[in-house]
Parts: sequence; C-alpha cells; structure tokens
Amino acid sequence: MIKAGFIGFGRMGMTHFSILNIHPSVQAVAVCDQSATMLKIAKKYLNVQTYTDYEKMLDECQLDCVIISTPGDSHAEIMKVCLQRGLHIFVEKPLAMTVLDGQSVIAELGARPLVNQVGYVNRFNEVFMEIKQLLARDLIGNVVNFSSEMYGATVLKDSKSGWRSNKKAGGGCMFEFASHCIDLVVYLFDKPDSVAGSVLQSIYSSEVEDLVSSTFIYKKGLSGSISVNWSDETFRKPVNIIKIFGTHGKIIADKHSFKIYLKKSDNLNGFDPGWNTRYITDFARSVRFYVRGNEFTRQLDYFVDCIEGRVSDNVACFSEGLKTDILMEEITKDAAMQAGRAIMASGGVAALGRTPERKSFWKKLFRSKEKKYA
Repeated sequence: MIKAGFIGFGRMGMTHFSILNIHPSVQAVAVCDQSATMLKIAKKYLNVQTYTDYEKMLDECQLDCVIISTPGDSHAEIMKVCLQRGLHIFVEKPLAMTVLDGQSVIAELGARPLVNQVGYVNRFNEVFMEIKQLLARDLIGNVVNFSSEMYGATVLKDSKSGWRSNKKAGGGCMFEFASHCIDLVVYLFDKPDSVAGSVLQSIYSSEVEDLVSSTFIYKKGLSGSISVNWSDETFRKPVNIIKIFGTHGKIIADKHSFKIYLKKSDNLNGFDPGWNTRYITDFARSVRFYVRGNEFTRQLDYFVDCIEGRVSDNVACFSEGLKTDILMEEITKDAAMQAGRAIMASGGVAALGRTPERKSFWKKLFRSKEKKYA
C-alpha cells in the first residue's frame, strides 16, 4: 500500500483526499492543516492522524507520498523538505510563486527517482486529451493561430479578507485562473518564445488583478492569445474554451465537447467535410470515483500509476509546471512595461518626471463656474 499524507485540507485538499482515500492501492495516513475545526472533523470521521506541523507529520508517519494543497507561497519550502525525505509529491498549482523558487525545487529534486506532479487538471480532461491527439495527427494541417480563454464568476466584489485578494499567497486571477489557461497552451503547443501586449486589469478587486490577457508568439510562425476573466457573472461555473485555426480546418473545444471544421473528410476518425461535433460522452472512459469531474480522479490515479511504475514519464511533472510559472512571470513583467508605455503615451506627469501644471486664476474661475451651473 502507498501511504499518503495530506498537507492542506481546504476545498482542494478534501477533494484529493476523497479521491485517494478509496483508491485500492492507497492508505490515507495523516492530514495536516492550520484549522482546528477541520482537524477535529478529520480525526473524528476519517480515521487519520492529524497535525498542525507538517514536519512533525513527516517525522512521525512513515509516508510514501504527500498531496500538497496549501497556499502557493508555501509550496517551495514544503516540497524541498519532502524531497529531502524521499517522498513522491503531488502539488496543487502553481508549482511555486516565483520562477526562482520553482527552479530551486527542481534543483532539489535533481536525479532523485521520485514522482513529481503539478495539479493542472486540464491535462487530464478527455476533450483536451483528444484535441492533443488530433493536433499530433495534423488533422487540421499547420496550426497558425489559437486562443485560450477562461471565464468565471469567482470574484464579483472586492474582498480584502480572503486569500484570493492576497497576491503573495497565490491570490489574483493570474495564479488562480490564468495558470490553468496558460498551462493548457503549454500542454497543446509547448511554451511560446515570447509574450506581448499583456494586460493585468482590476475590475472589482483593489489588491489583485481580475482580468489577464496576452499574446503568445512562437518562432515557428504560430501565434495565439489568452483571455482570462474571473469576474464574469454570465458564467455560472468556470469555463475553459480553446479555439485553434489551421490550414486544413478549425477546432473549438471546451471541457465537455468539441467542434471540428474540415475542408476534406477524414474517414479514419469519421469526420465529414464541414462542421463535426463530438461530446465527451462519445469517447470518455468512466473513472472509479467521480468528484467534480472525471479529470480530478484521472490525474490522481495517474499519479499513483507513476508511483507503481505503470507510467514512466509524467505529463504534468514539475518541469512542465515551471514552464507555466515562467510564462506567468513574463506576462506580469510585460504588463508592467505596457502600463508604463501607456502612461508615457498619455503624457503622464509621474512617468515624465514633470511637475504638475499650475492652474491660473482664470482657469480656476472658469472651472468653478462650470461646477456652479452644471
């Protein structure tokens, strides 16, 4: 049996626990969290040891793997400690809060034969897995352009008290939403060579961004864009949409279905000229336990398969997660540069280093009359 410990027992921690707790090859041994209430419930109903200190849990429990579902700012520290103890790791996204931290984790991993996986669940959604296979077969020819979008109604008012408003802890649309959108691009097309025209925009939040957009450029001639908004109340649940244009056709997909337009028929896959629609129920394989979506179980079963040697190369390993971390950092830097250019172009006083224009008596008088008779 693979003995598992869970560090972080919030929504995602509980999701991962519920999936692995009934896996025939896994024994859930211990849970670590800062919430006394959650630990009390876990101890009473789940038959596990509970801890508030993860290092104490690692000292006292003979574990084979850990599932880390803590805020992003703690990931690097916890992972390095777990790697030093020879534990397989599944960590929720992002890999780390900075590229430097992510690189230090991978350096710590080194040549250790340990399974390492980041929780980018879109890589295990069967629609997106099918799209990757269609692209590998060049079904729509040479891919020229794409768009990767994600929308949801997660933040509809400013909230300074929750973790989502704390950038250092992994809050903000970039880490929470855009990371999934960006990783889907990396999964399907690999990391772009550069980013341009990036924007981080606040809608309701005062401390973090609510909207992320950017253009991805590849030296091989491919270009694409991402558009992410977690403050769109027209979406009841988070939605991922990918649109791909190729020389022989076009694909539009979300988590539940895809449409493919082909100039010519494809008898091998049963596609006719023009538009063809396929739903996930047409080709999905059932999973042993359903929580939130088949992909959540599939990614953890894949993690276990890697530990038991049935899979040799993890498609969601730390090095893949680092590519997304690098892109998020590049987008953030590019957005800051774009914002600076916008200030300069508008003649911003602060950017140009000029002193504010002194208003004459007549200008002040004119404006005061405007207000009086408005």
